[in-house]
Amino acid sequence: MLNKANEEETVFSFSTEMPEQDPRRQSPRIRILRVGTLIVNGRRELCLIRNVSAGGLIVHIYSDFNVGQRVTVELKSSQSIDGTIMWVSDSNAGVQFDRPIDVEELLSNQIQEDGWQPRMPRVEVDRLATLRIGAHVITATVQDISQGGVRVEVDTELNPGDDVIVTLEKFRPLPGVIRWHHNGLGGIAFNEVLRFHELMDWLRPKG
Repeated sequence: MLNKANEEETVFSFSTEMPEQDPRRQSPRIRILRVGTLIVNGRRELCLIRNVSAGGLIVHIYSDFNVGQRVTVELKSSQSIDGTIMWVSDSNAGVQFDRPIDVEELLSNQIQEDGWQPRMPRVEVDRLATLRIGAHVITATVQDISQGGVRVEVDTELNPGDDVIVTLEKFRPLPGVIRWHHNGLGGIAFNEVLRFHELMDWLRPKG
């Protein structure tokens, strides 16, 4: 189901497959606002890019498109990708690229461009972590991460303002400060912003 929050964000995935019509949280997804352009038969149409993978994308469209139509997608002014519309449902369409794209390169480039990013990328994940607060160590589930912090689910009360060391699964310890806690969820801000490529390397599927 579409809602305002989904319509205002683009989901980037490292998967080599075309995004599913009804995606589930099975792989890391990066949410960033993105408006693009679809070109079909010489006609240019604005669209909202909702989900991008190496193999294709899902767009929110504002005019009629048909399954099987050939289109060119402009993700930014210097990059155009050819593809085919594979499905249309309500105001959404799925486009399969003729060739895979490099999602990490796309993200790296767009983050440096003015107007692309209203905030640091927030990546939805489901990974374990430990939180060291003074002499206490508790287990947490990381729900999302950005270069600036994490949102965690915990069974223990967290006190805003407390210093904490976050040790993510297969990642180095990260000092930070608890910013908020409510209904079992907590927000932690890192003391130092993570380097983009370090975060991408941790998120990239292994194997």
